[in-house]
Amino acid sequence: MKTLVLLAAAAIATPVLAQSTGETSPDPAAQVSTERLRADIDTLVGFGTRHTLSEQDNPARGIGAAVDWGLAEFGRIGTGCGGCLEIVAPERVEEGRRLPHPTRIRNAVAIQRGYARPNEVVIVQGHIDSRGTDPLDWQTDAPGANDDGSGTVLVLEAARNLSQHRYPVTIVYALLSGEEQGLYGGRLMADYAQEQGWQVKAVLNNDIVGGSCGSDGYCDANHVRVFSEGSRADLTQSVRAAQRREGGENDTPSRNLSRYIDSMADRFDGGLDVRQIWRTDRMGRGGDQIPFLEKGYPAVRITVAVEDYEHQHQDLRTQDGIVYGDTPHEMDFAYLAKVTQLNIRALDSLARTPMPPAPVVDAAVRTDTLISWQGVEGASGYSVVARRTDEPGWTIDGPIVSFEQPTQSRPVTPQDKRRHSVTMPLRGDDYIFGVYSYSQGGASPVASAVPAGQFGPLDAVEDDSE
Repeated sequence: MKTLVLLAAAAIATPVLAQSTGETSPDPAAQVSTERLRADIDTLVGFGTRHTLSEQDNPARGIGAAVDWGLAEFGRIGTGCGGCLEIVAPERVEEGRRLPHPTRIRNAVAIQRGYARPNEVVIVQGHIDSRGTDPLDWQTDAPGANDDGSGTVLVLEAARNLSQHRYPVTIVYALLSGEEQGLYGGRLMADYAQEQGWQVKAVLNNDIVGGSCGSDGYCDANHVRVFSEGSRADLTQSVRAAQRREGGENDTPSRNLSRYIDSMADRFDGGLDVRQIWRTDRMGRGGDQIPFLEKGYPAVRITVAVEDYEHQHQDLRTQDGIVYGDTPHEMDFAYLAKVTQLNIRALDSLARTPMPPAPVVDAAVRTDTLISWQGVEGASGYSVVARRTDEPGWTIDGPIVSFEQPTQSRPVTPQDKRRHSVTMPLRGDDYIFGVYSYSQGGASPVASAVPAGQFGPLDAVEDDSE
C-alpha cells in the first residue's frame, strides 16, 4: 500500500484552479480561424430558417438540412483526424409546449473517445435551431446568426482543433435542436448522456456568443459571461437540510466549474476576461445547460457580455428607423473567435485532468478541520484549498497529498477505495474547504467539501460510510 505524504503546510496563495503539475503544451486554440467561423455562419444562414417546426426533408432549407449539414461537417472533421470521431444523431418525437403537433427532434453529435477513461466525458454544445418573432412561425426566414449560429460554429471549430490531439477523457461535440421551443434538444442530449452511463465532468453550453454590443449601444468586447447555478437543481430534502445547517450554497460543482474557467482565462494574454454570473441563466430566460443541471451534471452557460435584443428573436424588418433581425453583419467575429478559444482551452484542460474527488469534512467541536476523500482514477495527487465563507474564490492552498510510487502518472484504479485525508489548522466554522486532483495533464476543478459539492448526480454517489 502506498504511503501518503504531506508536502506543504497551509499558506496564503493565489487561486490554484488552473495550476498545472505537468509539462506545458502548445496553445490548443492557436489555430482558431475567424474566416472559418464566418463561412460556417454564412452556411447556416443560407438555410433560410432552422426553426424546429420547419421542413425535415428539404435538402436546402429548414432544420433537417441544417442538422444534416452539421453531421456531414463532423464527418469531414473525423476524416481529417483519421476517424477519431464517432458520429451519432440521437432523436425522438416530441409534442408539447411550442410543439403543437408531434415533431422530430434530432441532434448532431460527434464523440472523441478518450484513450484512458472513455466513460469520463466533457461536453461542448450549442443549439442549431432558430426562430423569429413568433415562436410558432416556422415559415418566415429566421437567420439565427448569433442565436445560436454562433454557438453552433464554435462547437464545429472546437472539434476541428481538438480532434488533432489525443486525450485520456472523452470530448463530446453537440449541436442541439428544439431549444427555442422548450429545451427539447438539451433534454434529449442529457438523457442520451445518462443512457450511455457517462460520468459527465462538465458541460459548456454556448448560446449567443458572437456579439459585443447591446441594444442600448453599449459595447464590451473584453468580457464574456459564465452563468452557474447556486442551489443544485437535483437537491433532495435531506441534502437541502444538511446544506442549511453546514453551508455550501455557493459551492455547487457548476459554480466551481465557473471559477475554473475564470482562472484559466486569466492565464492567457489577449483573451477575454470572465464575468462570473451567479445565476442559472439570464433573468426570466433559460438554455440547454438546464436539462443537465436537473440530472445533477455540472453545467454552465457561456454567453456575451451584453445582449442585443433588436437582433435576437426578431423577424427581418426595418421599423421606425430601426433594423431588426439576427444577421451576420450584426456579429463581431473577432469576439466570437476569442470565446471559441476560451472554450477550447477549457476543454483541453478538462479532458487532460482527472475527475475532482468528493471530499467531506469533520470540523465539529474542534479547532482544526479534517478533510477526507476517496481516490479518483488518473490522479497522481491532490491539494486542499480553503476560503473564508464570505470570499468568492479560493485563496488558501493547503497541504498537498501525493503518492509514493514509481511514476507520477500512475493512475489510481477504480477499485482503489482507500480514503485519503488531511488535517487543516483552520476552524471549520469559519472556512469552506475543497479538494482538486491533478496529474501530469494538470489540475481538475475544485470540488467543495460541502453537502452536494460532488461532481455528479446526488443519487449516483456512493454513501460515504461504505
